[in-house]
Amino acid sequence: MTYDRLVCANCAAPVNEGRCPVCRANRERLQHEGPFGGLNPMALIALLAVLIAAVALLAHQTA
Repeated sequence: MTYDRLVCANCAAPVNEGRCPVCRANRERLQHEGPFGGLNPMALIALLAVLIAAVALLAHQTA
């Protein structure tokens, strides 16, 4: 999940603005989730489909 759509329960501001310490802490945590942390689910599904297609094509060519 991306933090640009989250609203802080502490200050009721968007988390990406970082107005309070809770916002800033959550923004840092979300930024350090990993390389795929910021991708939306549809992008992950598309990436997985491309990977499966590439493996299937490689298996078909070697058989």
